[in-house]
Amino acid sequence: MSQSSRTLASFPERLREARERRKLTQGELAEKAGLQASAISHFETGTRKPSFDNLRRLADALDVTTDYLLGRVDHPDELAGADRLHRDIERLSAADRAFAKEMIEKLAERSKASHRKTNE
Repeated sequence: MSQSSRTLASFPERLREARERRKLTQGELAEKAGLQASAISHFETGTRKPSFDNLRRLADALDVTTDYLLGRVDHPDELAGADRLHRDIERLSAADRAFAKEMIEKLAERSKASHRKTNE
């Protein structure tokens, strides 16, 4: 089975697990994601696959990454911090985005230097 086939096969299970972890009913998730409850049911049974936009809405509503829902990573919060950071950066002014970029680059450099010291 190819990676993309495994990914599609795991989506219904991952969606249900993420919804249950958040203690949401299908109807509550649908409302939070701006979808019909029947769509959530179809996604969880595997009879329908979400569009890209609906996948993003589901991931946002469940506070997980699309990679988790698609079975590309094993943990629901894997890359979630980076996703949230990206969404927040989009709301900043151009000057603040440039400042944030500089800060992230400096943090990455510091982390790289620290990593080199521990490996010496």
